[in-house]
Amino acid sequence: MGAKWVYFFGKDRTEGDGKNKNLLGGKGAGLAEMTSIGIPVPPGFTITTEACIEFYKNDKKYPEGLWDQAKAALATLEEAMGKKFGDIENPLLVSVRSGARVSMPGMMDTILNLGLTDETVKGLEKSSGNARFAYDSYRRFIQMFSDVVLGIPHHKFEHILSDMKKAKNVDEDTKLSPEDMKDLAAKYKDLVSRELGTPFPQDPMLQLEYAVNAVFDSWNNQRAKTYRKINKMSDDWGTAVNVQSMVFGNMGDDCGTGVAFTRDPSTGEKVFFGEYLVNAQGEDVVAGIRTPEPIARLEKDMPESFKQLEEVYQKLEKHYKDVQDIEFTIEKGVLYMLQTRTGKRTAKAAVKIAYDMFAEGLIDKKTAVLRVEPNQIDQLLHPMIDTSITYDILAKGLPASPGAAVGKAVFCAEDAEAAAVVGEAVILVRAETSPEDIGGMHAAKGILTATGGMTSHAAVVARGMGKCCVAGCGAIKIDEKAKKFSVGSKTINEGDIITINGSTGEVINGAAKLIEPELSGEFAEILNWADEFRTLGVRANADTPADARIARDFGSEGIGLCRTEHMFFDGDRIDAVREMILAENEDGRRRALKKIKPYQKEDFIGLFEAMDGLPVTVRLLDPPLHEFIPHTDEEVKRVADGSGLSVEQLKAKAVELHEFNPMLGHRGCRLGVTYPEVYEMQVYAIMEAACELKKAGKDVQPEIMIPLVGHVKELKELEEMTRAVASEVIAAAGVELEYLVGTMIELPRAALTADEVAECAEFFSFGTNDLTQTTLGLSRDDSGKFLPLYIEKGIYKEDPFVSIDESGVGQLVEMGVQKGRSTRPGLKTGICGEHGGDPASIFFCQKAGLNYVSCSPFRVPVARLAAAHAALKA
Repeated sequence: MGAKWVYFFGKDRTEGDGKNKNLLGGKGAGLAEMTSIGIPVPPGFTITTEACIEFYKNDKKYPEGLWDQAKAALATLEEAMGKKFGDIENPLLVSVRSGARVSMPGMMDTILNLGLTDETVKGLEKSSGNARFAYDSYRRFIQMFSDVVLGIPHHKFEHILSDMKKAKNVDEDTKLSPEDMKDLAAKYKDLVSRELGTPFPQDPMLQLEYAVNAVFDSWNNQRAKTYRKINKMSDDWGTAVNVQSMVFGNMGDDCGTGVAFTRDPSTGEKVFFGEYLVNAQGEDVVAGIRTPEPIARLEKDMPESFKQLEEVYQKLEKHYKDVQDIEFTIEKGVLYMLQTRTGKRTAKAAVKIAYDMFAEGLIDKKTAVLRVEPNQIDQLLHPMIDTSITYDILAKGLPASPGAAVGKAVFCAEDAEAAAVVGEAVILVRAETSPEDIGGMHAAKGILTATGGMTSHAAVVARGMGKCCVAGCGAIKIDEKAKKFSVGSKTINEGDIITINGSTGEVINGAAKLIEPELSGEFAEILNWADEFRTLGVRANADTPADARIARDFGSEGIGLCRTEHMFFDGDRIDAVREMILAENEDGRRRALKKIKPYQKEDFIGLFEAMDGLPVTVRLLDPPLHEFIPHTDEEVKRVADGSGLSVEQLKAKAVELHEFNPMLGHRGCRLGVTYPEVYEMQVYAIMEAACELKKAGKDVQPEIMIPLVGHVKELKELEEMTRAVASEVIAAAGVELEYLVGTMIELPRAALTADEVAECAEFFSFGTNDLTQTTLGLSRDDSGKFLPLYIEKGIYKEDPFVSIDESGVGQLVEMGVQKGRSTRPGLKTGICGEHGGDPASIFFCQKAGLNYVSCSPFRVPVARLAAAHAALKA
């Protein structure tokens, strides 16, 4: 027997289940599972993701046996429904939908009412006794099929519909008569003939084949590729195709369609949340063309159907033990479920739902921690609007995705993407977003739409991305051509600053004041649970006492990187630093360093106090000296006047310090070797600060880090100096103080000779920013010009400066840990590059056996949660 490409689902026979997501796609697995647990689902069949993969491998030809299996499944479906596909008396109609293993809302293609032709539409009219419904279904099918399969943009059909509504003086298509619908179908077919030079296809089997091809093709359309790139999903998965018998929500006022969530996906509240439309088909709700009614009103409109829907959604949530995003259709008062999938939710909702479901006994603590995605909680650490101030509120829409965003108004996705490239914050303003807008939605700080509801495309995608969104703001009148919108007498032009509040739905004129978030309540509790499971420490990169306090409030277990050069740029300090650099001899340098030392000591006292009882890793001076020399003529003159040098002498010094490649030049420990008095001053400042606080009863744990070591002899020389100064200061203070001396591993040679380096170093901190640069031969500052293309072409799967290059840089880290511990078994190892706050890199750090990661203060909660995930999934 050949490979199985097609799986049937129906109440008498279901071939898959919910565990088959990789094979059947999320939608197909959900349909099979719902059918198997007795939920009313229209029968159908799923063509597997493997068939899609083979389709692409075989130059877009079906794998052997697929079409025969599809025809056999179609025959089974005809038997189950008591209808025939293509029949002119009582035709079977089907929907053809995509279904990737992970939900990609709106990114791929769907076709409804497939099987309608000039002949079968008469059969539909006859069997339903409803001419308006039959021709409404036909004109919808022509439009969807033409857009998805034949490549005729849907807006060309919308123009015809709009003209018809104007001519008939109606505001909604539900008010058009049966004759109007028949006329629309004829006009739509005429458009197809004009555009293609051939008539609309009239063979149902050919329609089905074209539709399956189109869904497979949509796996690689631009918006789907962009969505996968943004969400770090593999291009190799393929999509399933679900062919399902149609049920109709557009047969009259006892029919309808809707989308709902078993809990509020914005707040996480335990309320049934969703929207529906009477006398409509599914795409009317999600496309945002008509503004739907809240789901609670369905109880009044169709009480029996609502009661049945309540029973179904509660059964589904208990079965899956997670929030479900469901689609349903009511046909003549009978409820049918068309989809269930794990509901996309905001970070705020994810935290509340996980906490509540644990409290309800639905899930355990481990599952609750795993339910909150580390990347997602970044949303909770973003500023919110300061509500103590009064603002100029332009309008109010639906609070579709919480948070606040301030930016320039732009009116198309391309403009949003272009603005993001140059670092501008923008709000994307649209009548309603479409899947093609995915790139602009990702680039924008927030999204504002004039139409659509809480389950429209804009709302669902924004929540999944963690973007602030206000939807269905009907008060704004958008003129996309003129790139502006108006509210009453006020006009907002492209480039004007607006603020949107996704938590209240308010649109504010100008920039609102934003306030910093706090860790509290359920969020803090879930992070505490995460701490119970993680084995990897989490520290922060912090250079000031203020940063250190923020880090500590967010749960940091110490400072993994304090960059002392950042302390050199403040106020009068820079002048003393420049004096040191300009000095002609060691005596001159020491005089200048004497002025700098009190500032350094004061900074270290502040850091040690903020981190009382926790380790603080201090990196000695790292950047090349030219960074401290003035660059502008005005600055050069000011420094020359203060230093007693002429402008020419100062410029000559700048030329002398100039390096062709300063990142690989006279910096890091090389400065310490050539100018030991610089590092000596810093060690005195660190140890004096630590001893003073120790005397005052504080628990101080200094770790002195020597950067950019490539050879053990460099480290040995500087380690001996460090220990001599430390011993002198400790003896003079008369205290007992433990401290560590270690190094930053940021050169491949240091990793390769880590066993030698560990003879002098008590800890390694992997500086993966520079280790990535030196290993890959890429400049972080210059590679942005071509790296995006490399990622697009798949040369690198991810930006190696964002997520660690495991097979290259990662090997050096693993080697450094193993070789270092072969010499010094108790060697403490950590990472302090940007990768320290990246969840994927944190998974790698867990696997590599590091002791801790260090990241920016605002990424500490992300790292805590990611470390728990890494431990639980290890």
